[in-house]
Amino acid sequence: MFVPNETQREKLKNPLGELIIGEPEECISALRTVLDVEKPVRLILVGDTISRTALQSGIQPSVIIIDGKEKRQPASKFSIEDFGVLGTRNKPGCIEQEAWDAVERAVECGNTVVLVDGEEDLLTLPAILSAPMGSLVVYGQPHKGIVLVRVTPEKKKEIRIFVGKTKSNT
Repeated sequence: MFVPNETQREKLKNPLGELIIGEPEECISALRTVLDVEKPVRLILVGDTISRTALQSGIQPSVIIIDGKEKRQPASKFSIEDFGVLGTRNKPGCIEQEAWDAVERAVECGNTVVLVDGEEDLLTLPAILSAPMGSLVVYGQPHKGIVLVRVTPEKKKEIRIFVGKTKSNT
């Protein structure tokens, strides 16, 4: 299990990648432009708001990681019927091994929703580590917009060091 210390929690308040500031429609427009230009290997969305907004806008991610909540309240429903679903549990403020494994399986399989009983926020970290190079991991930055994390060797190294993982395959 990974439980961030106080210093790590503070660092996680800052975007892990490029912050796109704006209303949902503006963020989706910017995301669509990035997708058209960069053509990422995989698109992984973390969070109910970005996942719902992207799907309703016709963007098709490889993996969605959601917990059924938006800003700690029940999320607006959206269709995930075209995806396989992996259920997992993850306590708030940590990454449980079961959840980490579920994210890895989803990224490997593609076309999968990881439905989290608990909280999905920190699952961005295993999503980055699990994603193939050239992928894009996108998550919401509350009250600001979205964050685009381009999966590069440097980004994987940064996240591995952050979570204390030294396995060469992550």
